[in-house]
Amino acid sequence: MSAPPYPRVMSATTPSRARLATGLLAGGLVLAPLAGCSFGTENVSCSPRECTVTLSGSGAEAEILGTTLAFAGVQDGRASLSVGDANVSCAEDESVTAGPLTLECSTVTDDSVELTASLG
Repeated sequence: MSAPPYPRVMSATTPSRARLATGLLAGGLVLAPLAGCSFGTENVSCSPRECTVTLSGSGAEAEILGTTLAFAGVQDGRASLSVGDANVSCAEDESVTAGPLTLECSTVTDDSVELTASLG
């Protein structure tokens, strides 16, 4: 009696499953840096090395590269931000370092700030 055909089918599909799993793992590794940003309704755009975020309204926050950023408002043209446990402020086109992040404030309006955050 000959062996049933299903062992050959299993061995033929096993490499495809391995390729599929390898492809999914590789895809996950490529997307992992993009998972460094999370947000509610704030505008966030990330590349592997940095995230650009617009925070509007006092109390707006986003998690960027593993650190929580919160916008406290603007006074005298300077945006007040909390970065993790640190408090910083920045004016338009100014860079500041807070915790693990370097922030470059590109636009500061009366009720919002647009900035780029990168790991220091």
